[in-house]
Amino acid sequence: MSMGDTLYEYSLGIALVLMLFFAAYFLAAKAPERPIYANYLRSRRLMGVALLLLSANYSVHLFCNLRFLSPDAAILMNLSTYFLCYWLFSSALTTLLDRFYLTRRRFGRHLLYWLVFTALSGIILTVVPKGTAQHVGLLLMALWLLAYGVYLSRRLILTYRRAVRLFDDTHSEHIAAYIRWMSVFTWWAVIYGVSCGLLTFLPDRYVFLWILSSIPFYIYLYWSYMNYLLFYEQVESILEKEAPVEGPEEVCPPVEEVPGDTPAYHANIEKQLIVWIDTNAYTRPGLTIEELAAALGTNRTYLSAYIKATYHVAFREWVAGLRIEYAKRMLMQHPEMTVSAIAEASGFLSLSYFTRIFTEKEACSPARWRKLGTPKG
Repeated sequence: MSMGDTLYEYSLGIALVLMLFFAAYFLAAKAPERPIYANYLRSRRLMGVALLLLSANYSVHLFCNLRFLSPDAAILMNLSTYFLCYWLFSSALTTLLDRFYLTRRRFGRHLLYWLVFTALSGIILTVVPKGTAQHVGLLLMALWLLAYGVYLSRRLILTYRRAVRLFDDTHSEHIAAYIRWMSVFTWWAVIYGVSCGLLTFLPDRYVFLWILSSIPFYIYLYWSYMNYLLFYEQVESILEKEAPVEGPEEVCPPVEEVPGDTPAYHANIEKQLIVWIDTNAYTRPGLTIEELAAALGTNRTYLSAYIKATYHVAFREWVAGLRIEYAKRMLMQHPEMTVSAIAEASGFLSLSYFTRIFTEKEACSPARWRKLGTPKG
C-alpha cells in the first residue's frame, strides 16, 4: 500500500467518525420541549440526514475501495450524493429563517431533479463511450451540479438578507448577529461544495486533502447549531410575529400629501419624536419600533417610512446613532464611569457591539475618544 493510499484511508476514517458523531447529534440530541423549537428540530434533522448520506458515501469509499476498484461507480455515487446533500443542507438552513419554505411539493420537485441528475450521470458513465464524449458529458454534469449549488445558495442568502432587514427595521438590538453564522456557513459551503464536486475528478494521491478539509467545515456546522440553540427562541419569536399574513398587516389611515411630496403624517411624527428624544427614551434596552410607534401615537409602518425617508437608515441604525451621541456626552461628563457602564447606560446590551459601532462612527475606540477629549472633526 502506497503512502497516498494510507493517507487516503486515514483521512476517510477520521472524517467518517466525526460525521457519524455529528449526524447522531443532529438526529437524536434533545431540545427544549416547546412548540417554538419544532422548526429548529426539523432543520437539525434534515442536516442529520445529509450527514448520514455523506457518511454512507465515505463508508463505501473506505471499506470497499470503490474509488480504486470502480472509478466510474465512485464518480456516479459522489455526484448523486452531493446533489441530494446540496438540497438537504440548503433546506435545513433556509427553514430556520422561513418555516414555510419546506413543503411537500417543493421537496418532491427537488427529489425529481435528483433522480433525473443521477439517471443522466449513470447513462453518461455506462452508455456513452469513453473518451471525449464521456468527458464532455461529465463536465456538463459537473456544471449542472455547480449551477444547482449556486441556485440553492442564492435562495438561502436572499432569505438571510430579508431576515436581517426585518430585524434591523423592527428592533434596536443587533439581532442579525445571532444568524450571521448562516451567511458565513453558506459562503463556506459554496466554496467547499463546489470543490467537492470538481475534486471528484482529482488524482487519487491528492484526494485526502479535500477529505481532511471537510473536518473543520463540519466542526463549524456542529458548533454553530449548538450555539444557535441559545438564541433560537429570540430569533424565531420575531420571525413568527413578523410573518406575513393574509390581508393588510395594520390598518393605516389615508395618507394626505403636502407640498414637496412629503406625507402629512411626517410633521406629526417629527414633533412627537423631538419630545421622545429629549427624554433619552432611546436608551431603554430592547426597544422595538412597535413600542416606539405606540408611544408616539402612530403605527410602525408610518414610523419606519419616516425614519428611512428622513435619516436614510434602518430603525436599528438610527437608534444606535442616538445612543452613540448619548454615550459621547456621558464619556465627557462622567469620567468616573467605565466604558462598559456607559455602554449599558446608553442602551447597548453588548459592550463589543457598542465598541464596534462607536469605532466605525468616530474612527477610534470609546476609551481613546475619551482620552483625546474631543469628538471627531
